[in-house]
Order: sequence, then C-alpha cells, then structure tokens
Amino acid sequence: MTKTGFVFANLFRKKTRTILTLLSVIMAFLLFGLLQSVNHIFDAGADFIGATRLATQARVSFTQPIPLSMLPKIESVPGVARVAHMQWFGGVWQENTPLFVFAVDPMRQHEVYPEWVMPEAQWKAFANTRTGMVAGRILADQYGWKIGQKIPIRSNIYPQKDGSKAWAFDLVGIYDGSDENWQKQTNAVFINHEYFDEANQFSHGRTNFFMIKLADTNQAEKVSRTIDAMFENSPDETKTQTEKDFNIGFIKQIGDIGMIVRWILFAVFFTLLLVVGNTMAQSVRERIPELAVLKTLGFSDGTVLWFVLAEAGALCLFGGLVGMSIATLFGAMIEKGTGGQFALSVNGWVWMTGLATIVLMTLAVGLLPALRARRLKIVDALAGR
Repeated sequence: MTKTGFVFANLFRKKTRTILTLLSVIMAFLLFGLLQSVNHIFDAGADFIGATRLATQARVSFTQPIPLSMLPKIESVPGVARVAHMQWFGGVWQENTPLFVFAVDPMRQHEVYPEWVMPEAQWKAFANTRTGMVAGRILADQYGWKIGQKIPIRSNIYPQKDGSKAWAFDLVGIYDGSDENWQKQTNAVFINHEYFDEANQFSHGRTNFFMIKLADTNQAEKVSRTIDAMFENSPDETKTQTEKDFNIGFIKQIGDIGMIVRWILFAVFFTLLLVVGNTMAQSVRERIPELAVLKTLGFSDGTVLWFVLAEAGALCLFGGLVGMSIATLFGAMIEKGTGGQFALSVNGWVWMTGLATIVLMTLAVGLLPALRARRLKIVDALAGR
C-alpha cells in the first residue's frame, strides 16, 4: 500500500464520522465563499467609480433633503463642469419588490453620467415627457418592459397630491452601460424630477444629493472644501466627498457589512475547528497502538507526524474545495437568477483566501494530534499507558 493509500484508508476507517465531518467542512467553506462574495459586492460598488465626480449631501445624512436652489451656487464654483441632482423615490414594483428609483433632471443626468448609454432620441424623449422614465437594461430585461409601456410603480415614501402612492410612468428609454462594469449596474430607474416635484404631496424644490462633474480632477479637494464652506453655518450645511466615499457611506447606512461578515465567519470556523479538531484527536487516540506498531516497523517520528497531518490536510482540502466549488456555482446561479442585480462573484481573490484558510485550518486541527503521535513512546503505547 502506498503512503497516500494508507492516509485515505485511515481517514475512512470510520466512514460515518468522516463523512459527517466532511459535510461540516463543505458547509463552512460554502458559507465562506458566499459571504466573501457579498463583501465583494459592497466593495465593488465603489471600486469602479472614477474620481471625476463629487457628491454633495446634507451634512447630517443624505436622507435629509437639501434645497435645489443650491444648484446654481455649486455650479458657479471654479472647477465644476456640471451638476446633476438625484432624489430617492422609494419605488416598489408590483406587490413588494423594491426598486432603485431616482427623480433626476434628464439632460443633467445625461451630461454628468456619460457612462449611461442611450440613443439621443430617447434622452430627448425623457426630457420632454413629464411622466417619462428610463430603466436600466438589466431591469427592463428582467421584467420584460418595453418602450412605450405605462409602468405602474408605487412609492413607499411619497404620495401624490390625491394621497395615492400608486404612480405610473411612461417608459421612454432603456439605458445601458458603457462597459462591462457599468452594464452590471443598469438596475435602476430614473424618473423626471420636474413631474415628481409638482405631483408629490409634500416635498418640493428639494433633492437628496448633487452629483458634481469636475472640470479638473486635480481640484477635487479644493472644490469640495469650497462648496462646504459656502453653506457653512446655514440651515442646510453640506458634506461634499468623492463619489467613491459617498457610495461607501450609502452602503454603511445598513451596517458595517465587513464586520458582520467577519463575525459570522469567525463563528462558523470556530465551531468547525472544534468539530474537526475533536475528530482528529479522537482518531489518533483510537489508533495509538497502531501508531506504536508503525514506529516498531521502522517509521520515523517525523513520518508518523506527517501521516496525521496528511489526514487532516486531506479532510480540509477536499471539503474546502468542494465547498468553494459549490459556492462558485451558487454565486453564478444567483447572479443569473436575479438578472445580474445580485452579482455574487466567487473570484480569484476569494479562492486564494479560501486556500490560505484551508492551510491554516489543517495546521490548527492537525498539529496537536500529529505532535502527540510524534512524541509517542512505543513501550508506553503498547502497554496502554
């Protein structure tokens, strides 16, 4: 029998115990892959954003609307090329499906965000249709929306003047992204702010944030300070930051995702260490006489140590690879099932982290039993001491 065959024969001596332990490892790495992918989603939202834009919001929170009358003042700051504004609508599709819906000025949105690609005729239709809306390609494909359709969307924040929260918009365009990264973000709806501002019951002349296109990216910090200083000590103090920081701040409104993921993984792997560590320790305890016989036959202390470590490594490696593979498959299925809106990407970085975790876990659960097997004295082991 080869050494590899010997390791696997010992590993599957107690088949039920080994299979159950293996399932625990698979489940742990499945969670690891998916949760690390979730982390990647929240990071990726900010990574691809260029530093060519700034975002200005209320100093306290972006949920506090600020006056639209600020726009010409911001646009007059040297270094500012164009300013767009966006208001969160709180859209809901059909029964209870949330939508990313923003009320915008169509042409300003077009000029500040050249990454959103749509025929000029559709941009003009959006600007000239008071009840017009444009939808991202992913969203339109997911719900089968076609240009010319009347799309009913409810708002969970803004009622119309008659008290109804049921709105309806004319789909006049479908935008796409200029590259692969932006194409993955085409999951939002833009409605005409002019119509929204007139038709809603209580919010007029205000917006949630301004998106500022810079004429010179080297002046970003200076422009940011100038804008905030302009409204300092006013009823509407502002906070201006890069678009990347703004997106991170937006995400952190729902909590520190990285910290949540780390604590969940810590709990999962701590439990796993106890389970696998106990399995390995018990396995070595049961085979003490056999290990003594191996040493009697001439196997060195180091060889016996590596046998035990190899068993722990095989268990962790096989379970880890299967778990990560299933996570990759699930990630792709979830991304496809949600039309790309929830892009779980078990990428190379997640795999590399997973492999490093496998190595660390092998040492953590296998080293102590392996050292015990290495220190085993033949006489004591055969005597049952």
